[in-house]
Amino acid sequence: MSNTKKDSSENQEKELNKPIFEASKEKGSPNNQPNPDSQEENPPIIEEVAPDVDIEKEDTITPSLQEEDKYPKFEEDKSKYIVIILSTLFFFLFLFLIFKFISKKGNISKQPITLTYWMLWEDENAFKPLIQEYEKKHSNIKIKFIQQTKENYLKKLITRSKNGNGPDIFRFHNTWVPELKEVLSPLPKEIFPYSLYKKTFYPICSTDLKVGNYYYGIPLEIDGLILIYNKDMFDDAGIPSPPTTWDELIDTASKLTIKDKEGNIIRSGLALGTASNIEHFSDIFGWMLLQNGGTLKQINNSQGVDTLEAYRALAEPPTNLWDEKMPNSLVAFVQGKVAMIFAPSWEVLVIKAQNPEINVQTTTLPTLPGGTKVALANYWVEGVSRYSKNQIEGWKFLRFLSEKESLTKLYAEESKEKLFGEPYPRVDLASLLTQNTYLKPVIEQASYYKSIPLISRTYDDGLNDTLISYLRNAINSTIEGVNYKAALDEAQKGIQQVFNQYGIN
Repeated sequence: MSNTKKDSSENQEKELNKPIFEASKEKGSPNNQPNPDSQEENPPIIEEVAPDVDIEKEDTITPSLQEEDKYPKFEEDKSKYIVIILSTLFFFLFLFLIFKFISKKGNISKQPITLTYWMLWEDENAFKPLIQEYEKKHSNIKIKFIQQTKENYLKKLITRSKNGNGPDIFRFHNTWVPELKEVLSPLPKEIFPYSLYKKTFYPICSTDLKVGNYYYGIPLEIDGLILIYNKDMFDDAGIPSPPTTWDELIDTASKLTIKDKEGNIIRSGLALGTASNIEHFSDIFGWMLLQNGGTLKQINNSQGVDTLEAYRALAEPPTNLWDEKMPNSLVAFVQGKVAMIFAPSWEVLVIKAQNPEINVQTTTLPTLPGGTKVALANYWVEGVSRYSKNQIEGWKFLRFLSEKESLTKLYAEESKEKLFGEPYPRVDLASLLTQNTYLKPVIEQASYYKSIPLISRTYDDGLNDTLISYLRNAINSTIEGVNYKAALDEAQKGIQQVFNQYGIN
């Protein structure tokens, strides 16, 4: 109400309430109380009539007590208090709704989640402490670890994922990315910043696992082809150290080879040259091809032909150091029938399990004279399915597994059951393995690993296995007399078909 309206109302009220009749103050004490000095008991009060006033009309002029309410009076404006009260109520209601929304959102994120984890090779016991630690920190997460068999693993992974009953998390080989493009989900950058990813793992991981602008896996190990040799044989032959170049390799192998009078090999210095009885023959040829500057896309060019000739040379009579009469190269090494083999580090576990007394040593791969160092990568990776309803939680768990503390715990658990655990894929953990008798060369080579889909024993029944079959045919055909160029020309046809099938450019 404005001030003008307030003043007008007050004046009007004063005028209306002004008494028409007024008692004489001379006829008694104040407030019209009887004078105690008066001799008259209860003297009448004499009132004077105001001039020009009609007494008979008194009742119509003087408002009664009941009628006063009919006239406007000044009242304080209370509407502002109503506004304040309503605003306060609205504010608290708004806060309540926000709190309820946040609480509801929090409850959704805390809903029970089960992450199914398909694993190859590694035992659940090694992962159990880490799984329990993660579940304790994340009470709504449960990890269901399922050990898979190698037979038809890749095919089952793809088929079941598309059908909606595949795993959330799974292990895959570093060469499988083209085969799993329909299943792999990209690693969210907010979970593992890509700049940090590149610094954390060895360069080959970024090369193998990055497609376009995204990474599609987190490695928990690194491995590759190394030279495994029998230290006792070296000592007996007076050879103080393993070879570091290709020329030294051939010379050392020749010194360690023993033949009978008929030229039959009793002990070979190096398993190389055939396809039928050399474990990881395709890995070895792939490494030699890369070292020679060749590629699978043009395996029949001069680099490819030279590589095949160099590979076959040690099995070509009469100067051969290996032949098809020899047992499987891994078996031959266990039995003391070959001094050196090429294989990934995990084959040391197989050798020592079958012959604990053998004096096994390892070293880095030899280089070509004047050439740059090249080693062949062969490792396994963890990924998250794009069909999973819990991709974010899956990636968070894998990020946890890849942390320094987690990997060192995992390695310790794995080493309880075997000679050593999986080599660390993190650059900042390299120093922990450089003194390891068996894993030192794996770590020393890690900075210059390269990949090629000729890796044996991935059991993918796809990219690797198909390409290996074409290479095997090419090597075997040269044993039958086909020249190297013609053998690789035929292999090239099949290789190109496989590349087209998987969209490899």
